[in-house]
Amino acid sequence: MLSRLWGFLYSSYFRFWLKWILRLLTGKCELQRVLDGSKAGAQRALGIGTGEGRDGACGRAHQTPPVLRNAVHVDEAEVEKCVRDVMKEKKIKEEDTGFKTNLHISLLQISGYTKLYLNVESLRKVPYDSDNKEHEEQLIELWNLLMPQEKLKARISKQWCDIGFQGDDPKTDFRGMGLLGLVNLVYFSKHYTDEAREVLSHSNHPKLGYSYAIVGINLTEMAYSLLRSGALKSHLYNVVSGLPQMEHFHQFYCYLVYEFDKFWFEEEPESIMHFNQYREKFHDKIKGLLLDYDVVLTLQN
Repeated sequence: MLSRLWGFLYSSYFRFWLKWILRLLTGKCELQRVLDGSKAGAQRALGIGTGEGRDGACGRAHQTPPVLRNAVHVDEAEVEKCVRDVMKEKKIKEEDTGFKTNLHISLLQISGYTKLYLNVESLRKVPYDSDNKEHEEQLIELWNLLMPQEKLKARISKQWCDIGFQGDDPKTDFRGMGLLGLVNLVYFSKHYTDEAREVLSHSNHPKLGYSYAIVGINLTEMAYSLLRSGALKSHLYNVVSGLPQMEHFHQFYCYLVYEFDKFWFEEEPESIMHFNQYREKFHDKIKGLLLDYDVVLTLQN
């Protein structure tokens, strides 16, 4: 009861006067103090609005001007104008280039995250089409990257099981994640070839082995769900000072695949039948890491 009363008094009365006193003492509005006092990356971007999952400086709808409420929802093309509008609304001088730059970068990161999700979702919705030449070329590229010493004898072949597909035709395994699953697998194999072949070799372990491609597609779903939920914001805001791109999503996926392989062998599951249990345990571990404002989860060459 006391905590609720204090919360009401603070939000309704004390907070206003506290902000007024701080502005009087520092000569800066709350948004300026947030941007000046936080580290570049996730701390700064997540600090400017509740639209980013925090009680930030732009996000209190009941007392914030529309230009500030809308700042965390602008498109990339509107960011520059939005920065000018915010500075005008808050009476911030044009000479404060630090504020202008910091707000511009943070809003680019925020709008870029939304755009990245839409691009990932769009790719996920593209079904694998065996009549599509580009799709088929990517599938064959995956084989050649992982199995350079062994020629694929036919497009429909039991050889696909050697890299962890369930049957003679891999296209059926892409149903859940669409083309996104294949693009992730190819990206890992192309940009981290040694690591991909190492993980594939581990997946053939006589006791602790697992289906490499199927697990890879499963981890695509994990990366996608973390992006969709907003859990990847801290990581991506720390990784790129500007617009997160599809490549950054692929790189996070590569981290997941490599780390899951290590996790699997450290845990030594009784059998592959317990995969879902250990998959969820790994998922919880990653979600825990992503709670850190300073988190960066990348796989280095």
